[in-house]
Amino acid sequence: MHLHISHDTVYRYDAPLDRSTQYLRLTPRAAPGVQVLHWQLDLPAPATPGQDAFGNTLHVLSLDGPRAEIHLRAAGEVITDDRPPRPDPTDELPAPLFLRDTPLTRADDALRQFAAGFEAAAAQDAHAALMALMRAVGERMPYVQGYTDAATPAAQAFATGHGVCQDHAQVFACCARLLGLPARYVSGYLATDAAHVASHAWAEIRLPAGGSSFPEAPGGGWLGYDVSNQCLADARHVKLAIGADYLDACPVRGVRTGGGLETMRAEVLVKPGTGQQQ
Repeated sequence: MHLHISHDTVYRYDAPLDRSTQYLRLTPRAAPGVQVLHWQLDLPAPATPGQDAFGNTLHVLSLDGPRAEIHLRAAGEVITDDRPPRPDPTDELPAPLFLRDTPLTRADDALRQFAAGFEAAAAQDAHAALMALMRAVGERMPYVQGYTDAATPAAQAFATGHGVCQDHAQVFACCARLLGLPARYVSGYLATDAAHVASHAWAEIRLPAGGSSFPEAPGGGWLGYDVSNQCLADARHVKLAIGADYLDACPVRGVRTGGGLETMRAEVLVKPGTGQQQ
């Protein structure tokens, strides 16, 4: 699938902004079946490129001097593999690293009890249990905006009974870890028929060797589960970053001095283009 992607983030301030540092994970992450034809960041000043602890491409943007607005834009074209989803056996980091919890993915009694209902199934067939878990999370937490924000922990989102993609990804990752399966949070893009106000998120789970009915996965590997859309991550999904939770992988995160009240608008458009897969 040939995809055109544009991602605009605009911060506005009601008082002069003195200084800002933005940490940007806005460059597609290398992944099997993904070819980046071209990619460009349009920023208000040059940014310092590098990698973070999870191997994500990271740009650090530092701005000094009074300003009322910051406009960040990422855009480009990628080609993704149209074949059915299949696990990636690559472990760039030790898989057990993704068994640890974090403040945003720490389980409470309600989540432990919920995940316990899938323990027996996971011991027999990890993928089948995860598919059932994905359906159950979607039913327990329908996609509804306005109940959570970027700082909402998984347990709190689960308690509200509502959430958006980042909440679904963190709750699903939390439950998978309770089942003994390494789980990582993924930020990225999803091709749809309409613009979104933010980037997408899903979870990747490390299937055990010989412990899953998933086709082509006798040796196990990482497989993406998109709870919000009740599907496996496929050619419509483009990965930006991975981490233990939202804070590790969010596309834009920053600190500032001055600026007063901040408002943020984010718009993502992912649409099919023309081109041949190579």
